[in-house]
Amino acid sequence: MKAVILAGGFGSRLSEETTLRPKPMVEIGGKPIIWHIMNIYAIHGVTEFIIALGYKGEIVKDYFLNFRAFNSDISIDLARGATTIQKDSSQPNWRVHLVDTGLYTQTGGRLKRLRKWLASDENFMFTYGDGVADLDIKALLEFHKAHGKLATVTTVRSPARFGRIVFQEDQIAEFYEKPEASEGWINGGFFVLSREAIDYVEGDETIWEREPVERLARDGQLMGYRHHGFWSCMDTMKEKEMLEGLWASGKAPWKIW
Repeated sequence: MKAVILAGGFGSRLSEETTLRPKPMVEIGGKPIIWHIMNIYAIHGVTEFIIALGYKGEIVKDYFLNFRAFNSDISIDLARGATTIQKDSSQPNWRVHLVDTGLYTQTGGRLKRLRKWLASDENFMFTYGDGVADLDIKALLEFHKAHGKLATVTTVRSPARFGRIVFQEDQIAEFYEKPEASEGWINGGFFVLSREAIDYVEGDETIWEREPVERLARDGQLMGYRHHGFWSCMDTMKEKEMLEGLWASGKAPWKIW
């Protein structure tokens, strides 16, 4: 199974960091947050990733092209100009596809552009490049397969600045993106989608969290997996500093690998 990770946005609310690099490359504990997200998937057996690039995508490409060098000891013979990357069995067994999905493409448009990369996969994972959780990916996938609908969104509890979700048992009856509402269940990313869900996206200007997800909900094709554990996005410096503090404490809840 593949995991699609959105990594192309401008990250304007975290401009202190994102003037120099895309938000998924902002570091927590000396590692880009996208590395943390990939580890969450990998510990549950999802090790093939499609990363949707846009803003400063070359920085993401450089990181993965040089991943072994960045994460290994290196010997350099200066006279001969020879470089040897020392063998390291701890390197992750990941396959990573880095795909340019356009500078100004919206979240839904990025997903639609990746359709050919999903080949004949019946289901795939889909998430944002700035959120971490102590999520059981296997349980999430089992939930998706059991209900037989086109889409599952991981729902979490968080303040009202996020969109609100209305449940009818496990089915999502209504999906509101960032309304003025009281605290409740909100979109935590970590979707599981069937390929047919991509048909709900019109084109590059489509925002996934608006019309496609709202239509899926209206059609009875969107289910919500309630996650009661830790979850956090990294939209602001305050959230980045909170995550950094948790990592430095040695008790980061999302470090399940």
